[in-house]
Amino acid sequence: MIHGSPYVTTDIDVVPESSPDNLVGLSAAPRAMNARIWTVTEPDGIAFDQDAASIAEVRVWSLVTDLGRLDLTFEPSGTTGYEDLAREAIRLEIMGTQVHVAALADIVRSKEAADRKKDRLVLPVLRRLLGALEEEGSKDPPEL
Repeated sequence: MIHGSPYVTTDIDVVPESSPDNLVGLSAAPRAMNARIWTVTEPDGIAFDQDAASIAEVRVWSLVTDLGRLDLTFEPSGTTGYEDLAREAIRLEIMGTQVHVAALADIVRSKEAADRKKDRLVLPVLRRLLGALEEEGSKDPPEL
């Protein structure tokens, strides 16, 4: 939605920077949100205990929290992770918080590489939005 897509997602995808200091801070966040491991068969989540080392050991975490679904993914499909996505990321203020959001071109690249049915369904719209941005000479999404 941030980039203008009419498709609504029900989770937040975070690609964390993997330095030891960031992982220590990152490991506190799931606890603060009462995070649990999400699975199709356990939609309310499975309790788990983690720290910076265990967060780093697993490359994809699918979590359910008191605030909603949260996926931590260190290397989304078609990317090499945080540094790769940070190069073209846009900075937005969302609900009073400054956040970096992956550029639409990087989202398209990742969805193409993942090649999941749900991604193939939204890719035509995302490609049209990307084409419109490129015609404007902009990488910024429409105003929220």
